[in-house]
Amino acid sequence: MSILWHITTLLLLRSCTPGFSMNDGIVGGRVSIPHSRPYMVYIRVSESKICDGVLVREDFVITAAHCNASHLMVYLGVDDTTILPDGVAVKRIPHPDFKEGTIGHDIMLLKLKTPAILSKNVKTIALPKTENLKHEIVKNCMVMGWGLQSYYTHGSPSKVLRETNVTLIDSKNCGTNDTLCSEGTTGPALGDSGGPLVCGNVANGIVSFFQPKENHRTSYTDISKYLPWIHHHMN
Repeated sequence: MSILWHITTLLLLRSCTPGFSMNDGIVGGRVSIPHSRPYMVYIRVSESKICDGVLVREDFVITAAHCNASHLMVYLGVDDTTILPDGVAVKRIPHPDFKEGTIGHDIMLLKLKTPAILSKNVKTIALPKTENLKHEIVKNCMVMGWGLQSYYTHGSPSKVLRETNVTLIDSKNCGTNDTLCSEGTTGPALGDSGGPLVCGNVANGIVSFFQPKENHRTSYTDISKYLPWIHHHMN
């Protein structure tokens, strides 16, 4: 299982050489209305790899721990990635219990070295207020990102933000107590790691990994399970 997890997280993280195709983006998704998701953060991991994140305070972004790299740069207020604003350097705070190649604790805080100036195109999103029981979370959710539109195609990441609706399944099928998950042929794929699972205008999860051979199951780190850790570092 750890080998499968390692492969699928690498698949989510991987992106390919630049190029435009209207077929790229969240699998089964649609093009987002430009700047309608102002909390979305585009993260350049390296020249050939991208991740996503979500702005939760003027000076903090949440993403996946498996997106950790030494030269991360984040971009705020992005819709079309061919027109990027100035990047913002960050201090990386991965969860201390995360270990590459194993399941769990796939969450990382990025402290912006230059806090965001909030505007129409740059806004924060709410976090869960308490550690929710999984059955209390709204089941109809949304994911978004700049990744591929196919689980298998080796193409280019989307140049524009795309999104799709997903429905959470019973938590007992998710594998660990710190994950939420959805199944089906729509959802995140290559390049969508670290993006938010938004349920009822709250960032409830972070895209962690998918298992295409198991009903296209996608797992998301349950943010509510890490609220004490998040608030400790943010305060």
